Amino acid sequence: MSSTYLDIRSLRAFVLTVETGSLTEASRRMGRTQSAVTQQIQKLEQIIGRPLFDDTRRALELSETGTVFLSHARQILGSHDECLARFAPTAAEEKVVFGVPDLYATFLLPPILSAFRRDYPHIRIELRCALSRPLVARVREGSVDIALVTRMDGFTGGQVVGREQLVWLTGATSSAHLEDPVPMALLPPGNIYRDYAIEALDRAGRNWRIACVSDSISGLQTAVLSGIAVTVLIESALVPGVRQPPAQAGFPTLPSVDLLLYRSATEQSSPAVETLHRYLLNHLSLTGGR
Repeated sequence: MSSTYLDIRSLRAFVLTVETGSLTEASRRMGRTQSAVTQQIQKLEQIIGRPLFDDTRRALELSETGTVFLSHARQILGSHDECLARFAPTAAEEKVVFGVPDLYATFLLPPILSAFRRDYPHIRIELRCALSRPLVARVREGSVDIALVTRMDGFTGGQVVGREQLVWLTGATSSAHLEDPVPMALLPPGNIYRDYAIEALDRAGRNWRIACVSDSISGLQTAVLSGIAVTVLIESALVPGVRQPPAQAGFPTLPSVDLLLYRSATEQSSPAVETLHRYLLNHLSLTGGR
């Protein structure tokens, strides 16, 4: 084996390619071109002297060497990111205003923010839960330091840090998904979850009606849990008490949505903002959202 070092970016490119199953998706999440990601993986193969992927298969499939190497790559990346998080400059008693829709605050962020709190007990996070569009506006005006939002039409800037699959959700004992028209619990107009739900139902020729409109996920959950409506949320929201409608119910397939991480340009000098932004970027990029 060559005595040269293993580059962290190359390791991350390899792991993301495996986890997403796509060079295109890995390059999108890393903010690099597909050719650059391919070159990084080829660099790893040159270092270890063996192919990481099975060239005889059309799909990306790990070789025997790649399977073993993947375990080591994940361990190295985990140690690397933990070290950065542990020894990054702390900002004692500094506050970071972090904006996030309550959906992600409930289902995606608790383990990450809990770990951050253990690593940086002197950085105080002030959560601001709101919908994605107003959060992006608040980041740009400087009243929110960092925001994790859903990519929507017209959004510019921000860094893609994950992707979440949208799913139909009905109550565990509910028959709302069998009604005609289908009663829907939706976010207010202008939200991409609402738009995708309505577009999918219209394409499938399904009749629907509004049974609930809520700015918060708790309102949508209440409507679903009580059996009065069906809603569209991320797959991570599939918790006890709710279920996906059975295939025979005929609900169309939904797309996935990108998660964007924004940082206010007015807080570039704040070590606390820099620390939380890097922490979120590392952890969300590694998990792909969930």
